[in-house]
Amino acid sequence: MIIMLDKVWFPLSLTLWIATISSILVLFSGVVIAYIFARRDFRGRELVELLVTLPLILPPTVIGYLLVILVGRNGFLGNLIYNFFGTGVMFTWQAAVIAAYTVSLPLMVRAAQAAIEAVDRELEYAAYILGRSEIETALLITLPLAKRGILAGLVLSFARAVGEFGATLMLAGNIPGKTNTMSISIYSAFQAGNDELAQTLVIILIFISLLAISLTGRFIGKLEV
Repeated sequence: MIIMLDKVWFPLSLTLWIATISSILVLFSGVVIAYIFARRDFRGRELVELLVTLPLILPPTVIGYLLVILVGRNGFLGNLIYNFFGTGVMFTWQAAVIAAYTVSLPLMVRAAQAAIEAVDRELEYAAYILGRSEIETALLITLPLAKRGILAGLVLSFARAVGEFGATLMLAGNIPGKTNTMSISIYSAFQAGNDELAQTLVIILIFISLLAISLTGRFIGKLEV
């Protein structure tokens, strides 16, 4: 029983830690990107939106492969990271955060963009007339009015990060006690014929998913702008 708890607790705690860090990064960067998409019209906007949305369409293994090329030891970002920190990022929990962030970012951007676009621009214009800057208006008016959509995007992004498998396996690998998240542990347990462990992890992930769906429905249902 103690062995079973240990095999459940580590991947669960690691998965929640990775999803939390990823969601924090997604929250701040995703809202900024969503605001730019909702309130800016610039050349190449459609292409940028397509690139941001691409992880929703591409298979996770393809995303993982592209990330390996980018942040691997010989990749552009990977080489910079190695030269700066003296170590690589692949096959670490930080690599799992990068993978989770990449695949969950589009969910936040889409939800936040829709919520921001639904905010009445007349309220923003009134704030400008009263001397508020665009940043002040965004922080005091636009984002508070779009908060339920942003929260819905955050919950969906967190849930997506929790269930991430393909890109994480490609970038972080499957190292017991180091990078074996819930999804990877289910795969390993199934491969090893440990149905009891696999079923336990599956039940936990189902519960987390149902909770995320419930919370998202609540936020979207109460979306008032």
